[in-house]
Amino acid sequence: MFELAGIIILGIIAQWLSWRTRVPAILPLILIGLMIGPLSTLFTADGSKLIEPIYQQTTSKGLFPPGASLFYFVSLAIGIILFEGGLTLKLKEVRDIGPAIVRLITVGSLITFLGAGMATHYIMSLPWDISFLFGALIIVTGPTVIAPILRNLPLNKNVTAVLKWEGILIDPIGALVAVLVFDFILLGGFEGESLAHTLILFARIIITGTALGIGSAYLIRFLIVKNQVPHYLLNVFSLAMVLLVFILSDVLATESGLLAVVVMGMTMANIHVPRINEILSFKESISILLISILFILLSANMDMEHLLLLTDPRCLMLFLLIVFVLRPLAVFMSTGNSSLETREKLFISWVGPRGIVAAGVASLFGLKLLEKNVPGAEYLTPLVFMVVLGTVLLNATTARFVAKKLKVNLEASDGVLIIGANLAARIIAKFLHDRGRHVELIDSNEESVNKALKMGLKASVGSIYQDDLSQNIDLLDVGYLLSLTSSQGINAYAVDRFREDFGENGTFRLLTSDELNLMKDQLPAVAAFSKGVDFINLNELARDKPNIYSLGIKSKTHFDKLLSIINKPHISVPLFLQKQNGTLEILPAHHETISVETGDQIIYMGEELTEIKSPEEWNDEILAQKNIREKE
Repeated sequence: MFELAGIIILGIIAQWLSWRTRVPAILPLILIGLMIGPLSTLFTADGSKLIEPIYQQTTSKGLFPPGASLFYFVSLAIGIILFEGGLTLKLKEVRDIGPAIVRLITVGSLITFLGAGMATHYIMSLPWDISFLFGALIIVTGPTVIAPILRNLPLNKNVTAVLKWEGILIDPIGALVAVLVFDFILLGGFEGESLAHTLILFARIIITGTALGIGSAYLIRFLIVKNQVPHYLLNVFSLAMVLLVFILSDVLATESGLLAVVVMGMTMANIHVPRINEILSFKESISILLISILFILLSANMDMEHLLLLTDPRCLMLFLLIVFVLRPLAVFMSTGNSSLETREKLFISWVGPRGIVAAGVASLFGLKLLEKNVPGAEYLTPLVFMVVLGTVLLNATTARFVAKKLKVNLEASDGVLIIGANLAARIIAKFLHDRGRHVELIDSNEESVNKALKMGLKASVGSIYQDDLSQNIDLLDVGYLLSLTSSQGINAYAVDRFREDFGENGTFRLLTSDELNLMKDQLPAVAAFSKGVDFINLNELARDKPNIYSLGIKSKTHFDKLLSIINKPHISVPLFLQKQNGTLEILPAHHETISVETGDQIIYMGEELTEIKSPEEWNDEILAQKNIREKE
């Protein structure tokens, strides 16, 4: 009991460390597993592990009884993780991302598969089947390892798009290839007694897994559309269906379960299953828990003799070839005729960390192949773990330096994230978008989001309470956060929760109706636009006077004068300060803190205003400016 509770606690701690340090979670998970597993034998009194996943009679220790219990747990866990990965693969997105990325996940994967397979065979002297299984497993990168690296290092859009989509799409594709190679090995491969019989069994696995995966996806869609599954049971029902499909497929055709759940997830992602986002969100939560337990268990299950295999100089030679030869070769062969510059291709070649699917599936396959005494199987898990840990450490520690040297990093984060897609938010976002700013809107109201999309804006349905926006790679260049919803709680939570991620240049929210009555020195520092603006009067103004205008600024005193004219209730509201170099800054309610120069412009929404000055007013302004200069 204590061991199981300890693993769960350590797993969540590892996930928290990943969040705090912005490194892929797989790194602390595997390191913790190794520390309480094989490495702990170096300092325990009796030379045993702190946690032994499989029961050992000699030490009377172990979490799982002897036999296949651990295999079953790992199999089911990997099945759920792969199903969740399949849910992210939408064919429409594959068509939209461009030929370079498509070639990278096809041609590039083939180069990695064949190159790694041949290199492993000739360098490590392993059998062809184990060598190519290793090649299949290291195809995948995965969003769980790419996202933290990119989140901590804003890159230009070309590089970000390629790495993002490669990570998302290669997960289920790589898993599919690995499952097929594994099944082929278990059936005897090309060295079986009857090649024809092996190929027939292999075809049976593919047909069974594919048919059951597609059929179950349509069945779930039918039941949901016909309201045969109550809302409160939707998530657990889909989880039960995944487990049922996995087991049933394995019964009909041995080792076809993983293929079936991958196909099931991929199919559901492309047939418009109602409320699929809820299913995906639930599966992500389950996957986090399973991954946390799984990788500590799998790492702890390794023995020192497995780790000592990696002291062979040939392992280092294989790792260097994968990182410095195969990855660049795959990238350059896949992007030869693309618009990517050479420096961008070099950086993409450098960043190729392997992730959750590679390590998890390798461990599962390694356990099963060792059980069947397949020659060379003892190398499979250690080699894959070596590649996973090596690439994650290498990329996490050097990506920033390499990006700066190759000049592919973003110098400034000037994108704007707007929480809310109401009328005022859409008008403001449209103004920014038309001036070349990257703007993203997020709202839980689907109708408002659809209106934003029709205006050509980037908008998505989501909840800031559920969505981890900090992992959204599309928001890498965001430096401004502007919360414009009607909910006081959402606005306050948004600026507090995401200030560090998206508030590099400024974090703002609308005032509440109660805050409108505060004195100027009592206003919160995050108050946006004006002390007289809340959600209601901002959207009323957007409804009645939606046009946006600008006025030139001659001096700081002139700026203050313009604000006094613009800040008229139900007439207009100041929005931005446009600097002489064209950059736009969101105006806070504390206008006295703003630094302005002659030639800047104030941008406002509402009624077009014409400034009228008397000679006395001009003289007063000149005198005020003279006094300021004398004080300075």
